[in-house]
Amino acid sequence: MVLDGVNDLIAFLTVARERSFTKAAAQMGVSQPALSRTLRKLEARLGVQLLTRSTRSVAPTDAGERLLESLGPHFDGIEAGLAELSELSGKPAGSLRIT
Repeated sequence: MVLDGVNDLIAFLTVARERSFTKAAAQMGVSQPALSRTLRKLEARLGVQLLTRSTRSVAPTDAGERLLESLGPHFDGIEAGLAELSELSGKPAGSLRIT
């Protein structure tokens, strides 16, 4: 349940930053209708509209902008931390004893 919520927030952040369902869906490796359903469910669960949709554009509402500003830096920090860990992967580490 918690991971679904995190995935929904990642989907929102991606769409809000890209300002496009098509680009965000391609970036996330999901279909555009699936991404749209995910965001509709997130908006229903939160009880607030996060995105203004038109046939040509997508833009965050005031509530969406606030969510983007508050959550964006945290998710960016998580990504940076994971990138640092992946740099350590494959490098020898620890103590070496020769007897």
